[in-house]
Amino acid sequence: MSMPTVVDAARAIRSGATTSEALTLECIAAIERRNPTLNAFVHLDAAGALVAARAVDRAVRAGDTTLGPLAGIPFGVKDLENCAGMPTTRGSRWFANGPPVAVDDIHVARLRKAGAIPLGKTAAPEFGAWAYTASPALGVTRNPWNTARTPGGSSGGSSAAVSAGLVPFCTASDGGGSIRTPAAFTGLVGLKPTYGRIPTFGVTHIAQNAVVGSLATTVTDTALLLDVMAGPDARDRTCLPPPGVNYVAALDALDVRGLDLAWSLDLGFAVVDPEVAAICKDAVAALTTAIDARRVDDAIEIDDYIRIYGKIEGVDKFVNIDPDLWQNRLDELDPLNAPGWEKAATVTLPKSARIEAERRAFVLRVAEYFDRFDVIVTPMVARPAFAAEGPMPTEVAGVPGHGGVAVIHGMLANLANLPAISLPAGLTKDGLPVALQIIGPRYREDLLLAIARRYERARPWPRFAPIGRD
Repeated sequence: MSMPTVVDAARAIRSGATTSEALTLECIAAIERRNPTLNAFVHLDAAGALVAARAVDRAVRAGDTTLGPLAGIPFGVKDLENCAGMPTTRGSRWFANGPPVAVDDIHVARLRKAGAIPLGKTAAPEFGAWAYTASPALGVTRNPWNTARTPGGSSGGSSAAVSAGLVPFCTASDGGGSIRTPAAFTGLVGLKPTYGRIPTFGVTHIAQNAVVGSLATTVTDTALLLDVMAGPDARDRTCLPPPGVNYVAALDALDVRGLDLAWSLDLGFAVVDPEVAAICKDAVAALTTAIDARRVDDAIEIDDYIRIYGKIEGVDKFVNIDPDLWQNRLDELDPLNAPGWEKAATVTLPKSARIEAERRAFVLRVAEYFDRFDVIVTPMVARPAFAAEGPMPTEVAGVPGHGGVAVIHGMLANLANLPAISLPAGLTKDGLPVALQIIGPRYREDLLLAIARRYERARPWPRFAPIGRD
């Protein structure tokens, strides 16, 4: 049997149709079979997960009515995030031999409180720096659709685990596309919420570009997980008030017909692989029909923002990092990572102010489009998944460019602090997934999810890679 959705698993466990122990054992068996090839999980706590699963099963048998909406469902936690009782390496040899952490990150604690069971940690590149998942500390993580290719980054361990049917869902984080790019490369749903929608105390607070979330196989699962994780926390000074909406209920309750949709293949500057472009054009036509949208094509004209993104991305680099590490131990890092630390250490406050001024001008430019359109739709990635080992491609369709050319579309939402969702668009002739990105107005995750649900019904996709089908 293939891995159930989050919603179906929760219903089956609660009704007694299956048990949490049985599902957890199924996940452990799948990991034992497939993880040696994929390297999706880099730490496993099978014994602890089974103890928690059996406790859920006892509560179900006893008729406990206080069980949370995710009771008994195993999941993976990205290794940039803290899960009590497990190590957090951040994909780096600086932290590879550290002890288990004592406290969950806020969203992990909320998933646990809702009854979900952390099974292990999933791979990430060092400090989440790349759109592929490989590091000297954790090795290479591979895409279950084609193991020569990357499952994306930086949430590549999570995307590989979910797409291969190892667990029903995983946590993920997104500072420049790191939920949505892995979703695109592995055929999953990946929602980047508005910054502050899901509170954090260990992620960015100055740059305000990085958020946490999940990777799952369906829109409904994604909405349910957001319902569990969203809402304020006193420890996060940048978090948002309660959303005031139930995201699962909004999937069908919110009327999204007749929206003004801006479709932009290239945002005015990007190069997109012709096959990806053709697949996405077909998908946006289906989306337009599914929501009866008024569509304006090629409506977005902005300049390449990679320079602004590259500067703003480093603002929080040194937070909670012992100075001895970056001053004296750069030789332990991924050789592609080390120069960034040296360069970032020279940035002064006046330089930071200039970076922020550039970002504000960019945000104002993007805001003008939301005066005219309800959502912006683009390809999520400019080319299919590249080599699992990396490095980042510097060309698309034979056109040379910078190191972000393959994934440039995703960075817009992070810089402008907008919610965005990646949805499967189709497969290339080589059987690799590509995806659409829908970018919404700030705070409107409900709108994106409702649009996504209608698209999902009109254009269903396979939930697993071929390796993930039993």
